[in-house]
Amino acid sequence: MLMAALLASCSRQANDSHELTFWTVGREGEAVAKLIPDFEREHPGVHVKLQQLPLTAAHQKLLTAVAGGSTPDLTQLGNTWIPELAALDALEPLQVRVERSHTVQQADYFPSIWATNLIDGTLYGVPWYVDTRLLFYRKDLLRQAGFDTPPRDWTQWRHMLAALSPAQRRGYGILLPTNEFEQLLALALQQDEPLLRDNNRYGNFRSAGFKRALTFYVETFKLHQAPMISNVEAGNPWTEFGRGVYAFYLSGPWNIGEFRQRLPAAQQDDWSTAPLPGPEGPGASNAGGSSLVIFRRSPHKEAAWQLVEFLSRPAVQQRFYDLLGDMPPRRSSWEGGALHDDPKARAFRDQLERVKPTPPIPEWERIVTEMQLVAAQAVAGQLTVDQAAVEIDRRADGILEKRRWMLDRQGRSR
Repeated sequence: MLMAALLASCSRQANDSHELTFWTVGREGEAVAKLIPDFEREHPGVHVKLQQLPLTAAHQKLLTAVAGGSTPDLTQLGNTWIPELAALDALEPLQVRVERSHTVQQADYFPSIWATNLIDGTLYGVPWYVDTRLLFYRKDLLRQAGFDTPPRDWTQWRHMLAALSPAQRRGYGILLPTNEFEQLLALALQQDEPLLRDNNRYGNFRSAGFKRALTFYVETFKLHQAPMISNVEAGNPWTEFGRGVYAFYLSGPWNIGEFRQRLPAAQQDDWSTAPLPGPEGPGASNAGGSSLVIFRRSPHKEAAWQLVEFLSRPAVQQRFYDLLGDMPPRRSSWEGGALHDDPKARAFRDQLERVKPTPPIPEWERIVTEMQLVAAQAVAGQLTVDQAAVEIDRRADGILEKRRWMLDRQGRSR
């Protein structure tokens, strides 16, 4: 009888134990591997199997896994990829779990970051870390040009760019690589008009707001306040920033660590960060980042949710920032640790209250790529702003043709 009881106990433990497969993308896997042992100690029946996907192959790997029915239990997912996976019916809705959770509290998250996980009113992910763009700037160069504070609006910004871009200085006000869409996108998100119209069926790039943003962007090059080069031609932007070739650099949170590593100690007080200026005052920026999602086919949804909750704790998010520099999506996670005391992170905390999500459709990445290709033609003088706006709309409408057909068909079926 004793032997039978022991065997039954061992059998139950074996049945209760399982392996949870978690896919990460890029460097995040290295950092989260240092957090997982604490989770496994709290949940002794669960072993987390981490698989790191290279960024260049992650998107195709995910689509292949969905098509082949071989998805992991959960993964990190860039928030612009969520609409595509949701459209494929691959993701588990999470709203009911959030409502029951004592850990994941929606009100604690930056609203626009949370909104990137909502597709047609259904929640498919929980924000894990955030990414937005703002200004890195040389305080000493601004002071030399007569400015005590960074710009708050476009008019101030233009004055500063002009003062910092004289030919005799052999430098420019700002670096805006012509093959990166994030800078123009941030300016466009500051406008009142949406980037797409009619339930995201058509482009809205001919709107007055987008043309205003594109005009400011193009004029920055025409006034020789930014060099007309790609990020490949720019070489090492950290070194050039340190040399004073650029006084402003519009980039994301990872560059706090990069500048601290790459610039000499004597220059660490010469630079800082500032929220993006907008047309009339402090402006919006992009609501980027990565979220945690659970796949519908997962046989271990409850354990997967427990891992989501663990990685969502403010204390764990603070450790994650210490390990990697990825900024947390919860306000409470900013109230302690290194983030709270870092003056160069404060601008990001401010900016995160004024971010905007991009249109939640699978086609968005293709559209924004075409936007930047056409904008580069306008920068080169091959198109006027009006011509460029019409061309971006034409390309966007072509990309959205299938979406219109599907929505019209759904409407008729009702």
